[in-house]
Amino acid sequence: MKAIMYTRYGGPEVLHIGQVPDPQPRADEILVDIKAAAANSADVRLRSLDAPGLLKPIIRLMNGWNKPRNPILGNVYAGVVDSVGPSVSEFKPGDRVYGSTGMKIGAYAEKIAVKASGSVALMPENAGFEEAAALPFGGQTALYFLRKAGIQAGDPVMVYGASGAVGTMATQLLKMHGAVVIGVSSAANHELLRSLGADHVLDYTSEAFEWDATRYALVFDCVGVLPAKKAKARLRPGGKVLTVGGLDVAAETKSDLQDLSKWFDAGQITAVVDRVYPMDEVVEAHRYLDTKRKRGSVILTID
Repeated sequence: MKAIMYTRYGGPEVLHIGQVPDPQPRADEILVDIKAAAANSADVRLRSLDAPGLLKPIIRLMNGWNKPRNPILGNVYAGVVDSVGPSVSEFKPGDRVYGSTGMKIGAYAEKIAVKASGSVALMPENAGFEEAAALPFGGQTALYFLRKAGIQAGDPVMVYGASGAVGTMATQLLKMHGAVVIGVSSAANHELLRSLGADHVLDYTSEAFEWDATRYALVFDCVGVLPAKKAKARLRPGGKVLTVGGLDVAAETKSDLQDLSKWFDAGQITAVVDRVYPMDEVVEAHRYLDTKRKRGSVILTID
């Protein structure tokens, strides 16, 4: 099968199309023909080792010190079940599924074998493959961190980096639970944030952001760059700061995917897709990711 591969760390140019053997599913696994995969910040970190502090050596230890142990990136996919192992009853060939692979990665390929009991679920009925692939990374990450916050209806929440994959999902999920959402992004993305339900928007480069006097129940840094001191200064008593930029890695669960499917089909959330690239344009896709200007998700179509 074709796969997008990298055999050394570096810039987007290390990515190339290669041929690898088809995966052989085990008894408890399903084989998925991948139609779309998300290209996200986790892929950039694994490809480039561009990670702060202790995260860089941790990535090397887990993924290979001098070169990647697994040459196929990609931790989010959407596709069609090709076959199922003999002990699998939850899925059948032809099912449209989507999921996340965690550190196993491997979704930048035509096929992937995953455990049926893992983070894989039926796609939303109303979603295309590109939309489905845009939901898990931001959705599961946002759900994981927002559960820790214990936000109540009416609580003011700052979503910093609100226009990215995690931020767009966090904005929508917080509004579902009645929070007052202040989305922080560049001015160019303010209309997007309003369309997702943000109550107020702030430009992170503006004086209005610097002088914002709101006392927040939660400051959620979705991009991991807001200084902790600056974030804590904006909290009300008992408020929390949560960030995706630390060592806390979001859990990826089947139940979260099932919830995301339900909410998508009910029209409570939407998938934000910025750009779509065919797999043979993966270098261009990663060059765009490196600008750190994407809105929502960047998707690779796999053929």
